[in-house]
Amino acid sequence: MKRTNIQFLLIIALFFVLSISASSPVTADDVQKLTGMKFVQLARGGMLYDNWMAELGVKIDKTHPSYPANGPQKGSGTWRCKECHGWDYKGKVGDYSKGSHYSGLTGIRSYANMDPVEIVKILKNDTHAFGDRLSENDYDALALFVSLGQIDVDLFINRETKKSFGDIASGSRIYLATCIKCHGVDGKEIDMSTDKNAVLYIGTVANKNPYETLHKIRWGHPGTPMISLLFLELKEQLDVLAFCQALPER
Repeated sequence: MKRTNIQFLLIIALFFVLSISASSPVTADDVQKLTGMKFVQLARGGMLYDNWMAELGVKIDKTHPSYPANGPQKGSGTWRCKECHGWDYKGKVGDYSKGSHYSGLTGIRSYANMDPVEIVKILKNDTHAFGDRLSENDYDALALFVSLGQIDVDLFINRETKKSFGDIASGSRIYLATCIKCHGVDGKEIDMSTDKNAVLYIGTVANKNPYETLHKIRWGHPGTPMISLLFLELKEQLDVLAFCQALPER
């Protein structure tokens, strides 16, 4: 084969590889490239997205000024990022497309892979209205999560059945070595329900809202000692979710 033909083929191959990488979503490998304090910031950002008030010890007793006036929620809960953008990060086109958490607001999927510096600018605008309630480190952590921490959950959880694509047997080994001390063998050691006539165990919430459960598996629970399992591969995190869904719901 002539040298010019070889060079041409190499150029085509390189273009193909670059085009794939440019269109690929963020993967667990991208997260693993973060080291030191950047990794710490990322993990913190995931908890801030969940409930930054609980994590920072901030008290707010009014509804967020940008939350729709006809929205179903009221009070401090409307300040949580997840309340508008959803546990699946898809806002009005995701799990919050209807029901008691529908706000009609968009998700954050379009900001995946964006420069965190640009995301900080958005977080600091009047719409979000955080002001000095968040420190510069908090803004950086939240922006890093939005850029690199979020995932397309529909690639890993069946939208119709809400079942994780993970492996139950693999997840059981992780759960029984890591989560059992607080949640118990059957996931019923902690009842998270605020209704005395209902229960909310790990198995309950994992089947009812796998997106929330996966978020907390990956990032932890704000304001509590619950650890983040971000040090595991994404596949292993999904395995844990699969096992949690196999636990008793009542």
